Amino acid sequence: MIALLALLSLLFLWAVVSDRLGRWSITAPITFAAAGILLSGQDHPVVPLDVDTHTFQRAIELVLAVMLFTDATEAREYARLRGPVGEGRLLGIALPASLVLATLAGALVFPGRSWWLLAVAALVVMPMDLAPVLMILRDERVPLRVRAALNIEGGFNDGLVSPLFVFCVANLVSAEGDTFSDLLLNALKGAVYAAVIGSALGFLASQLVRRAMESGWARPASLRMAGLALPFLTYAASVLVEGNGFVAAFVAGLWYAHTVSVVGGDSLDLVQDVSYLLALAAWYSFGALAAEAFAHGIALQVLAYALLVLTVARFVPVMASLTGTDFTRPERVAIGWLGPRGVTSIVFAVLAYIQLPKEEADFVVNVTAATVLLSVVLHGVSAEPVARWFARRQQPEDRVGPPGPGR
Repeated sequence: MIALLALLSLLFLWAVVSDRLGRWSITAPITFAAAGILLSGQDHPVVPLDVDTHTFQRAIELVLAVMLFTDATEAREYARLRGPVGEGRLLGIALPASLVLATLAGALVFPGRSWWLLAVAALVVMPMDLAPVLMILRDERVPLRVRAALNIEGGFNDGLVSPLFVFCVANLVSAEGDTFSDLLLNALKGAVYAAVIGSALGFLASQLVRRAMESGWARPASLRMAGLALPFLTYAASVLVEGNGFVAAFVAGLWYAHTVSVVGGDSLDLVQDVSYLLALAAWYSFGALAAEAFAHGIALQVLAYALLVLTVARFVPVMASLTGTDFTRPERVAIGWLGPRGVTSIVFAVLAYIQLPKEEADFVVNVTAATVLLSVVLHGVSAEPVARWFARRQQPEDRVGPPGPGR
């Protein structure tokens, strides 16, 4: 009860002073991460946090499942844009290249580590998430297509990375009798089952909601509950048949996105609010883990790795993949630089901490904590200068309303 009281009090206090804190660049993720450090990251925590339980693992998986669902539904926001915004190149070329570079950077900085462990670390720290600099999505000084490219990438990269993360973790914790082909087959089966479940439930839900709306069986306000229930339902159904719950929730969101225009633009407000609250809970957990990870200081190797994955491992593939497109060089530079890390990395790190042996788990948590904290500082400080820089270059026709925010 003390834990519940403390967390709800924190949420209430932040809500009533959020605008004031925002003027000082103190965002909700920063606030809840700091609270996690202070309340749950001590030797005698005020709010004990036991991350080793099965219940906690399921809870943190649900956080990511709901986030993936909401990210997928936001694909509708970009239908009005004229032409592609580089999303295919960012997701199909830059993302895989970034993962390879991050793995190689890990081998350079941490010689002797298992390649599977380095791959897990890369999959944890490379997905970008705009939550730490969400204001950039609403800033009309930044060209619309730059914001759209970043938002689409941030919304879709975690859905693409999650099956690879599950597969690489399975290779680290597999029993001696499990061969690579067995693990690969299981991963493929899980992804296929998830795609089938996500498609079936997403399509069925879309048709039922449309029919209910057209027939007057339900009002838009009531159908918000359907949008909230769907990601939880899809995740549970997929896990029940040993499918990948993340993929299922993401695929269901892609199907359900087509229904939003029928029900109304605010039909996803409830699930988005719940997703945001769950994300804050993940930031709180991150604060507790970061305090434990850095109780004895931060190794220079860890800082070096974090700096490499935030700069070279992202910037070079993004610049290369967008070469030859309509993006100007300043726009490519901005997209390459504005790749903050956030909730996705945190959720993956927590799952790795729960599932991996202690030494490997501590390694993943250390590099993730350093990467996310460094990202919050670097990207948080640079977001406003980037917007001012574009404002000096911006043409009148670029001043178009912003797309819907991500997480």
